[in-house]
Amino acid sequence: MSRYVCIHGHFYQPPRENPWLESIEVQDSAYPYHDWNERIDVECYAANAASRILDERDRIVSIVNNYARLSFDFGPTLLSWLEAESPDTYAAVLAADRESRAAFSGHGSAIAHAYNHVILPLANARDKRTQVAWGIRDFETRFGRTPEGMWLPETAVDLESLEVVAAAGIRFTVLAPHQAARERAIGEASWKEIASGEIDTTRAYRLGLPSGASIAVFFYDGPVSRDVAFGGLLHSGGRFASRPLGGFPVEDPMPRLGHIAADGVT
Repeated sequence: MSRYVCIHGHFYQPPRENPWLESIEVQDSAYPYHDWNERIDVECYAANAASRILDERDRIVSIVNNYARLSFDFGPTLLSWLEAESPDTYAAVLAADRESRAAFSGHGSAIAHAYNHVILPLANARDKRTQVAWGIRDFETRFGRTPEGMWLPETAVDLESLEVVAAAGIRFTVLAPHQAARERAIGEASWKEIASGEIDTTRAYRLGLPSGASIAVFFYDGPVSRDVAFGGLLHSGGRFASRPLGGFPVEDPMPRLGHIAADGVT
């Protein structure tokens, strides 16, 4: 039985620059740092680039770049800030994707992100195409390759958005489990209705689109992802490591994937 685990980190910060000054002013609530981008970089982005592996006595036994082992996306506006204000972290993110390609048969850990974090179903068709095209071009410029996947802001989606994404060459995206209403096996005619959040997240799905195109969809494990974000699951490395393994069907010979998605700042 083939069993896999994947953790996706969604990394994004809105632009904080004063549009008149084109720089971030002092934000007192981020003390002792200058602003919240700087504080989050120290506590999250840079920390993940040099993550400490501890033994049972809390001694450092290794330092690793977590991004090379995660599936991840960075909003283009955040990458622009990192490139200018935290170049070491920025370089580590790009290096992690190169390292992951060597580890995962040429498939990089980074996926693209719609350019301005626009909620795509609320955008008109032209803006959808612009957001996707700019997000892909920004990714190609930074990571030196074409993205295979794309994170849709807030996982908000409609069929037109997926048509735009698929037409741009994106092969997969990640959605929340409550966004699935029914499923059927490939080749079968009848659909099976699914209660909200009850879709089997250990499978990959192919979504056929009205145009005849298709895109792969991964629905993340909702309960585990919520416990990571709000339930204190990260307080114990052992519990965190074991939870994604607990959702696999027993004695099922099919390949299965236990995966979660959470804000990277978590």
